[in-house]
Amino acid sequence: MTLPSTRTDRPNILLICTDQQRYDTIGAYGNEHVRTPNLDRLAGDGVLFENCYVQNPVCSPSRASLMTSRYPHAHGLWANGVQLPDHEQFFTKALADDGYDCGLVGKLHLSACKGGRLEPRHDDGFRVFRWAHDPYPGSSENQYHRWVKTAFPELYAEAQTPGRSGFDNLPTEAHYSRWIGNETIDFLQSSRDRSRPFCFVANFFDPHHGFGAPKEYLERYQPDELPRPVTRDGELDGKPPILTEASKESYGGHARGYLSYSADELQQVKAAYWAMVSLVDDEVGRILAALEAEGLADDTIVVFTSDHGEMLGDHQLMLKGPMMYDCAVRVPLIVRWPGQLPAGERRSELVQWIDLAPTFLEAAGASPLSRGQGTSLLPLARGEQDAVTRGWALCEYRNSGHPYDPAVHTTMLRTGQWKIVVYHGLPATDRDRTGELYDLAADPQELTNLWDNPDHASERLRLQEMLIDVLVATEDRSQPRLDHF
Repeated sequence: MTLPSTRTDRPNILLICTDQQRYDTIGAYGNEHVRTPNLDRLAGDGVLFENCYVQNPVCSPSRASLMTSRYPHAHGLWANGVQLPDHEQFFTKALADDGYDCGLVGKLHLSACKGGRLEPRHDDGFRVFRWAHDPYPGSSENQYHRWVKTAFPELYAEAQTPGRSGFDNLPTEAHYSRWIGNETIDFLQSSRDRSRPFCFVANFFDPHHGFGAPKEYLERYQPDELPRPVTRDGELDGKPPILTEASKESYGGHARGYLSYSADELQQVKAAYWAMVSLVDDEVGRILAALEAEGLADDTIVVFTSDHGEMLGDHQLMLKGPMMYDCAVRVPLIVRWPGQLPAGERRSELVQWIDLAPTFLEAAGASPLSRGQGTSLLPLARGEQDAVTRGWALCEYRNSGHPYDPAVHTTMLRTGQWKIVVYHGLPATDRDRTGELYDLAADPQELTNLWDNPDHASERLRLQEMLIDVLVATEDRSQPRLDHF
């Protein structure tokens, strides 16, 4: 049995993760309209990664990749509603085994949670586990519901009343995001084991749909002053047919599609989305202030990121699904570690969500996950000349959420200036394969699909062949070879 490490110089780890937040919703990423002073300050004190890609455009598979450092085709949680296999290893369990005090508040989503399901615990290493899948009526074990029902019984009753605005628009003091901030601050001030370094995961639910925020935050934004969706007339005519279907109904029929919104309604949704981002930003500010007040700031790695993005009307689409546009699969990633990483620097290299777990484990001096597939970002973050980078990013979608008929399976490879998205179906030699190909240097907004353009046929073939090589290279070969036969 390996005893936990007794080292006292190991950093604390604070992972702050949102749900469905695009990379371009933070001032530090170039958005001149959104108000995110705390995240901007965090970026100024740390390293901002400009091109971080998640491994799946929907929640559960992406979050499983974060926790296990494995691609969806390796860890097995291939779609929302699927349960992560029990044998998968979490980086938080590795840290706990190595002496860290681990905790979580908010969403986890590594199993089915619809209809009041209680998400089962894995061997996750969390001593503190304040689980709440989302703010909506569901499991009786939802800790947010328990809190708001006790602290604000009248607001709780009103939110449950049919025809009312529900939980999204509750006042700030009773909001889900405020609860996440409160629980995180409580851990820093009261609940942590002060004899050990900690790893705490604060999982916000916003800026997820259904697009609501407290009144004071909605008033910060005027819808008609915000940028309009990124698209052009006829854009979807040259793209795979499923994108036209998704424009009519979002998420396989689960929610309203782009075409059901008026132009004014789309702007109101954007205003609410940015209002949620600003609310999260304020809570991040409160958390960072508590970290400072406890004398922990200099000894803590703070990471801010999100599990995937949101279409938000761009490309005539809403929410998420089999879309591999940057607004759906590219997320913010900011890493601050005072005295160990430079301040105010940016990295343009392609990195992936599976790289976070090995980053934490290396910083903690812990052994890497035996089946992990990611690479620590610390050398790159430090600016080391010989830092190893892949030069590509992989993202997979496998008929997730509310499935389409026929099933939709897509795989994206981003490399250099190019992005290719292959749409898979039943193997057939007589079927024309469909897909997307973008030259991001000439077309950074991904408006023009070059898949069928004969001038780019050789580039398409090269990238398809590279994708095959990447998929083979990322197979799980963790089982040891015992002998040569």
